[in-house]
Amino acid sequence: MNVRRRSSAAALAAIAVIGAAAAPAVAADPSPSTSASTPSTPSGPSGLYGSTDPRFDGVWRQSLALLAQDTAGVIPSSQAVKWLTDQQCDNGAFAPFRADPAQACDAETMVDTNSTAAAVQALSAVGGHGDAVGSALAWLKSVQNKDGGWGYTPGGPSEANSTSVVIGALTATETDPAGVEKDGKSPYDALLASALPCAEDGGAFGYPDQKGKLLANADATAAGVLGALGKGLVTEAGGKTGGATCTDAGEPTREQAAANGAAYLTDALGEDGHLTSALGGSAEQPDYGNTADAVVALAAQGGRDTAAEPLAWLEKNAVQWAEQSGPAAYAQLILAAHATGTDPRAFGGTDLVEKLNATGPAPQGAAAKDTVTTSDKAADEDEKKDDSGFGVWWFVGVCLVLGIGVGFLLSGRNKKRQP
Repeated sequence: MNVRRRSSAAALAAIAVIGAAAAPAVAADPSPSTSASTPSTPSGPSGLYGSTDPRFDGVWRQSLALLAQDTAGVIPSSQAVKWLTDQQCDNGAFAPFRADPAQACDAETMVDTNSTAAAVQALSAVGGHGDAVGSALAWLKSVQNKDGGWGYTPGGPSEANSTSVVIGALTATETDPAGVEKDGKSPYDALLASALPCAEDGGAFGYPDQKGKLLANADATAAGVLGALGKGLVTEAGGKTGGATCTDAGEPTREQAAANGAAYLTDALGEDGHLTSALGGSAEQPDYGNTADAVVALAAQGGRDTAAEPLAWLEKNAVQWAEQSGPAAYAQLILAAHATGTDPRAFGGTDLVEKLNATGPAPQGAAAKDTVTTSDKAADEDEKKDDSGFGVWWFVGVCLVLGIGVGFLLSGRNKKRQP
């Protein structure tokens, strides 16, 4: 799932540290923070959400923007959707950003699985782009690793974050991930290989360090929980299963691996109700983006009640962070609100949707609430007279043109930088 969640400069620095294990050649993190970006391409006529440098996260942020809009009932700008589809290469893949989409992709175009899988989910949500979605899915399947998973770039070692976002792309298109195999291995096989034992690592999903050793990581865990459940970047609360317990019992099933990961996140959130991070030797500070990711994962695995504490912390503390960080932060909070059934238009006293929309091209409108016409009511009365017990309800969509903008950019994951 973010706004992923996830600084351009910080991402480049992370590549130097991670080395071969990072896989991506441009940005190891699929969700660079907006705060570290420098103003470049403005939003508006271009159709791109946000005004920060899109070189490392343009497609990712655009995709998440469309998804966040869709969850909030906003019909996105056709210009914004076109910006995304124009970024696709002829082979179906997406790079983080192509300054000149009219120029064909070549061997030097740094396409990646995360941008492509996020675009698949977004275009599937808005609909009407079956050819683009099908081409992107075919490319993803063509670069699947022999262990069944994916790295950030084609041929890179499989890891939980990238494998999970591709699982989300598959399920968004009603493709069963279990049936997408390479050498007899499915994405779930690769994902479970990243699941760490409870006794040593608290049930976390790991992310490979420079030497390829899996280290417990909160962001990889949040992604891994969703992937193991077959969920995408946008999800809703699961059944009320209650708090998760970490259990070591041989090879874990997908469900147990997700429960173990949820137990790890619960412990990591601690009494404060939020995750922390420390970059560049600085003191630990609240990690709003990863906390939002944890809320989504906990809600998906155990129901909204299991995410109540970190959600309450976000509602109390994260709005100011979003105001400083921009559209990515707003969008990430919208996704957390959606996963818990919380109104994003009244999140800590703030209308996140309005704030998000104000950062980019004006949407086409908003999906109207279900409406019953006079003739429908009459038909319903006739049905009642016939003792059928059923009314005839017709739902009509009303497009209310809004003079506000839509925007989104990804922030806060820092997946390789905080345990």
